[in-house]
Amino acid sequence: MTDIQPFRALRYAQGKVELSDVLAPVYDVVAPGERAALWDSHPHAAVRLELTREVSEEAHTDYLDVAERLAAWRSAGVLERDAAAACYVLRQRFEAPDGRQLARLGFFAALRLEDYAARVVLPHERTLPAPRADRLKLQRATRANLSSILLLYEDRDLELDALLEAALETGECVRATDTAGVQNELAPLRNPDAIATLQAFMAARPVVIADGHHRYETALAFRDEERSRTAAADAPCERLLACFVNAHAEGSLLLPIHRVLRKLTTTTRPDAALSKLLESGWRQRVAPVKAKTPQDVALALRTHLAPHAPDHAFALDDGKGALHIFARARDEEITVRKIHRQVLGEVFGLDEKAIQSGAVAFPKSTLQAAEDVRAGRGALALYLNALSPDDIFRVTAAGETLPQKSSYFAPKLPTGLLFRTLEGDA
Repeated sequence: MTDIQPFRALRYAQGKVELSDVLAPVYDVVAPGERAALWDSHPHAAVRLELTREVSEEAHTDYLDVAERLAAWRSAGVLERDAAAACYVLRQRFEAPDGRQLARLGFFAALRLEDYAARVVLPHERTLPAPRADRLKLQRATRANLSSILLLYEDRDLELDALLEAALETGECVRATDTAGVQNELAPLRNPDAIATLQAFMAARPVVIADGHHRYETALAFRDEERSRTAAADAPCERLLACFVNAHAEGSLLLPIHRVLRKLTTTTRPDAALSKLLESGWRQRVAPVKAKTPQDVALALRTHLAPHAPDHAFALDDGKGALHIFARARDEEITVRKIHRQVLGEVFGLDEKAIQSGAVAFPKSTLQAAEDVRAGRGALALYLNALSPDDIFRVTAAGETLPQKSSYFAPKLPTGLLFRTLEGDA
């Protein structure tokens, strides 16, 4: 099903650049106020291949300057293309929000693009036209995959782990710490038998897009454009740079994305909402939990919300110093969808159009959500438990998508570890 190939990566040259100095967060998590600082952090910062320095420049750029920059860096030897094709094994060591020290294994390969209808590459969320158009401009200008998408596969028995770990023990492993403090180790895997094992394993199963829906759909659009100009069955445009991680490994962390309602009406104030929730079948499983500070909220969620992960459950926080924990028996509906339908929709009167128009914010963390409510940047927060890998695969296998911002896959892949050009690998 899933067709992968080794490729000749374009990488920062050792001795020319310290890799930790140039890595950047993936483009869609860079806040507008962070761009200039990232740009100015190093003359060869990877962000210079992904984003304009100022947000205001984005709408009018054709990214030809990025293409020129990419060519100049290659000419100067800052970027070098590997002489032989390989898959590339990645291990990321990081600290989870609960303090656990984790490591996530994965590998990069060139993925054959498939239309969603083929049910090989499965999306879990919908995309927006503006980001797709922006990434397509970049793809046309550079003819390169400058940041990798992240895909989930299922390997409950950890069949690939030993093979991947072995590649990291070679002398070719490079190490770098990214801007999030994640320690990245990258090594080429060139052994033909090992690559054949990876290919056979992946060919037997589909994959789910964890991060990179816009980039994947951009690659499909670019492929279709290129097909009118080439008849090659396996032209470089038929593939995309992808990193594959095992959804069931301990280091593959799925984190919840919470909801902050920006405003409430008199009919949706907290006391009225509590009554509506009880009337609609939600039950408070514990007495209101004291939570004055954001740190109190994080601890309360681990203590009182996490144990209800087998149920549909959430915590409601109006910033007044107490959390209300609600739960109900689980049925076949995904929890985040039930919360959107019953809580945001029926209790607070927010349909998906209102949510997409900005009535609900999606903070990056529990602490951020709690701070926003306590600082008046939101009226009320809903905290969720994380989805499970089984949730993700069940929804996507059914051909369905989740509500926007349903899950956060951690850690993010940094941009700059390696790139893939559309030059062919011969």
